[in-house]
Amino acid sequence: MRPGSVLARFSLVGAAALAAAGLAAGPALAADTPVDFSCQATPPIGGAQTFSLDAGVNGTAPATVAAGSAFTVTLAPDALTVPTSVSGYTVSNISGIKLSVPVPSGATLTGESLSGGSGAGSGASVAVQGGNVVVTVPGPVSGGATFTLPTLTLDLTAGASGGSVTTAIAGSGYSDPGLTFNASVSVSFFKVNVPTACYAPSSPALTTTAVD
Repeated sequence: MRPGSVLARFSLVGAAALAAAGLAAGPALAADTPVDFSCQATPPIGGAQTFSLDAGVNGTAPATVAAGSAFTVTLAPDALTVPTSVSGYTVSNISGIKLSVPVPSGATLTGESLSGGSGAGSGASVAVQGGNVVVTVPGPVSGGATFTLPTLTLDLTAGASGGSVTTAIAGSGYSDPGLTFNASVSVSFFKVNVPTACYAPSSPALTTTAVD
């Protein structure tokens, strides 16, 4: 098997693995927001491969809050299904999934937590890193398995009146991604581990809360 053949097909493997992914006080607004990712897979041999990934995030937040008041925002992922094979190549698993959300401006972050999720094993964690809230799911998740990333809850305190608090996916490029993961693909008698970095060029707002 020529390395070039494997690398040329990896973009299909990465896209299929996460094509269904999503991240998804007062009256709440809930909406499934499309997030169009641009992704770059970097195999150990050969050049980087790029592909598009259509995802969606379900965000829930209050429409309005009073200045100085506490409120929460939740970002709930949709289910993901890892393919068993693509173009005759076996997808062993995906692992090391990380999704980053910037700490919202216009409010103070007082806490972050995860809930729910299934099929991805134990060990999911959340932490603030470099101005982002980063959700990490170690996996691995086997080919053919369906899993759901945990829901991210942000505890916030509203800032000054007249402002707004918006959430979005982090990232401005492949070197500053908002979504990363590794894919392990079996080829003949060995496996190829391919790190992948994604960002959303349009970076749509997932939730917006006005501060009265």
